[in-house]
Parts: sequence; C-alpha cells; structure tokens
Amino acid sequence: MQIAAIAPVLPDNYYDQESLIAAIRHLWAGRHHNVDRLIAIYRNACVKGRHLALSLEEYEHIETFTDANNAFIKCAVDLGERAIREAVKKAGLSLVDINHLFFVSITGIAAPSVDALLVNRLNLRNDIKRTPIFGLGCMAGAAGITKAFDYVKAYPDQVAVVLSVELCSLTLQRNDLSVANIVSSGLFGDAAAALVVTGGERKKAAPVIVDTRSVFYNDTEHIMGWDITSDGFKIVLSGQTPKIVEAFIRPDIEKFLADNGLSIKDIGKWAIHPGGPKILEAVEKSLELSREELALSWKNLHEAGNVSSASILMILQDIMDNHCPPDGTYGLYNAMGPGFCSEMGLLRW
Repeated sequence: MQIAAIAPVLPDNYYDQESLIAAIRHLWAGRHHNVDRLIAIYRNACVKGRHLALSLEEYEHIETFTDANNAFIKCAVDLGERAIREAVKKAGLSLVDINHLFFVSITGIAAPSVDALLVNRLNLRNDIKRTPIFGLGCMAGAAGITKAFDYVKAYPDQVAVVLSVELCSLTLQRNDLSVANIVSSGLFGDAAAALVVTGGERKKAAPVIVDTRSVFYNDTEHIMGWDITSDGFKIVLSGQTPKIVEAFIRPDIEKFLADNGLSIKDIGKWAIHPGGPKILEAVEKSLELSREELALSWKNLHEAGNVSSASILMILQDIMDNHCPPDGTYGLYNAMGPGFCSEMGLLRW
C-alpha cells in the first residue's frame, strides 16, 4: 500500500495577514473593548497570509448559517473537483480507476454529501464506494489515510482517494468575541487536498504506508470541537491543548514506533499538523526535535495558516514533491483533533 500522489488546491482569493487584520479591525472595532489586543493575537499566530473561499467583499453578504453553508457546498465541490483531477493525473491514473472516495471536512455539511456531488461532477464509476467523514477536525486528513490504507489492504488491486476540503473562513462567528473565536479567526485558512492510495498489486510508488495508529484520550471532549448553534459552528478551543500535546505525543509515538521495531531517532522525515505556534513548540519540546526538523510544518503554517484536515496532506505533498528523502528513509505523520484524539502513520521511502 502506497501513497501514489497528493494534490493540494488553494482558493484563488489570497490575503496577507495585514489585510486580514484591517478587515477584522473594521468588523470588531465597535464591539471589542481592546482591539489592539485582537491585533496582537493575529500577529502572534505566525501566519503571513491565507487563502479564502470568497473575496473579502463577498463575506459581507454572508448573514446566516444557511448563506455560509450554501457557499461551502459550492466552493467545496469546485475545489474538490480540481484536487481530485490533479491528484489522479499525477498518479498516472484515470478517474474511473477510483474505487473508494473518502471525503473529510468539518467546516460544512451537505446531504447528499459533497462526495456524492463529485461523483456526478466527475462522472465517476457508478459502483464507487463512498465514505463521508465529519467531526474529526484537524486529524481527519490523517484519519482518512488510515481508512484508505485499511481499504486497499483488503482490496490490493484497487485505488482509494482521500479528499479534504476545509473552508474555515465560512465558520467565522461575527458576534462571538470569545478568545477561542478570535484566535481561530487569525489562525485558520481555506484549502483542499486530494491523496491517492493504491494497493500492493498496483504499480509501486513511494512512500509505502507501513502502519497506522489511532489514540483516543478519554474524558477530553471539552478540549476542541464545535458548539452547534443557530448561527452555525461556534469554535471550542481550550488553552490546555499544548499541554496535552506535550504530555502525550512522545509516549504515543514511542509505543507506535516500538511496535514496528523503531525509535524516534529512526525517523528521517516528520509531518506534524501545524495546529498553531504553541502546538508546534510543544511537539518540538516533547519529541526533542529541532526547528529544522519541523521546518515544513512551520512553512505550511506561515504560508497558508492552519487549514484543518488539509494541512497534513499539504505537508506530505511538499515532502514527496520537493523534499523527497533517500530510499529506505522512514517518515511519520501526526495530527490531533476533537475527541480529543491523535492519528499517526509510519511511512517508508
């Protein structure tokens, strides 16, 4: 089982962080008692700019959850189509080769689901299997790889595609002045990414997926997620998250690697979800990694912000296409999300 190709797609609307700061200052200037504090939070996010599903002018017309969700469906289908087409082409396959489509997102809902809409848009085979996944948040891209890995392990002659579309900007709560909403509005961006996984009986590619692991932390459901309100998705984001990451990521990864006869020092490539600067710093401290070893995670954060489940796919694509290691190198990817839980995988080039 191997990752044959990954294709990220970013919305055409790009704004540097200073332009977004100006927009937020305009939005909240008359509502918040300390706008300068909001600006400081934005600048501390270590984000240089972000791609948004809509232009800034178009967001002024998003007044209800219905408006936001309708925009999500339209943009998700458009971006999803582009990502799947590009990923399949990079893998040297055709659209009719796709046997199973896994769709992950936490920033909008649809029934029929977005993957169903894409079957029609792309004219995919009518016996395609579909698995839409909602609720896993930032770890959903990594979890999607696990699901695709399990599928092609059972059907080694087949092809699975993982599609992530996260349009975080459409979840902004304009009347929510909580710290969590302010932090998220300065951190999260929009993106889509498609990843192709092929079974062992298909043409060999790199990297090979060696193993995957899921870890659930009991009684931590308050750490991260959504409160579903009449206005849409209201962010739940605890300040305890970096401490939980620092405490648990090392023993979890050490056990996972030990079960595969490896240790942390055997990993030559790291793909860690860029949840934010404090999260990446917690990972560096816990795993005793240098800033250089997580350079691609920091780069992804700087250039696109946290794009939830799409981030890990984008980092893996950057490794595969621009920083491919020598044959025999082991890599590890990890992302965490609502539950609170962790998803990781071991790769070999």
